[in-house]
Amino acid sequence: MSSGFAGNDKQLTLKALVARIPDGASLALGGSFLHRGPFAVVRELIRQKKTGLEIIKQSPGYDIDILCRAGAVRKVRAGIVAMEGNFGLAPWYRKAIEKGEAQLEEHACASLTAGLRAAAFGVPFQPCGGLHGSDLPALNGWKCLDDPYGQGDPVYVIPAITPDFAVIHASAIDQLGNVWVAGTSHWDRIMSRAAKSVLVLAEELVDTEKFKASPEATLVPHFMVEAFTIMPGGAWPGSAWPRYKIDYPAVESYLLPGDEALENHMAAAPELKEATYG
Repeated sequence: MSSGFAGNDKQLTLKALVARIPDGASLALGGSFLHRGPFAVVRELIRQKKTGLEIIKQSPGYDIDILCRAGAVRKVRAGIVAMEGNFGLAPWYRKAIEKGEAQLEEHACASLTAGLRAAAFGVPFQPCGGLHGSDLPALNGWKCLDDPYGQGDPVYVIPAITPDFAVIHASAIDQLGNVWVAGTSHWDRIMSRAAKSVLVLAEELVDTEKFKASPEATLVPHFMVEAFTIMPGGAWPGSAWPRYKIDYPAVESYLLPGDEALENHMAAAPELKEATYG
């Protein structure tokens, strides 16, 4: 696929990046709650009317809520789901699960991470502590195995979880596709290793010399990245530290009921003002 950008087939417009994601795909979305999520990609999934998506994330909020509001989700694998303390629960996500419009595979953050680790390490399952006494193993059919070395208690094992795509919002990327994130990477690293492919939304394009100077700071190496787009403000209405904070009024406006509120929110998105959108 030609990107329309000279010299690098990996750099695409936002529309072209999201067009690579087919209906029914499983997506691991980076970030946490309202912080450094690939939200411009999430909104473009809605504009392109993608359907039947499986969303995988330890702590989703705005992303899963707006996708459920648009009717794009068939299944969710998640730990805690919320719009954070200022805004409470994710209302459209909750409605979708209650009405059976989307299927929920409920996890603890640790059990979802264990499933992703199993995929990343190329093994069929991964042990996970802390699940004894919980209803989650019975709900999900997770098995409990004896310690083969006889040194500890039985442990639950989580089946491998292999997303079709890990979609990450990065602080910076170079032309080769090396990814850098300022501050905490949340679960982005393990998502990128577990997924079949990695798509990146980045705040800025930087010279490769930045990565050569500090190679240990590379979160995702270029050979794992299928494609990327440069999209300043792509985590709006969430934060992307240290560039910008959460846009609290925008989140409040999004949470208003009705189709008009959603349309107004989508129309206010910063990606629509960027040359790399079309």
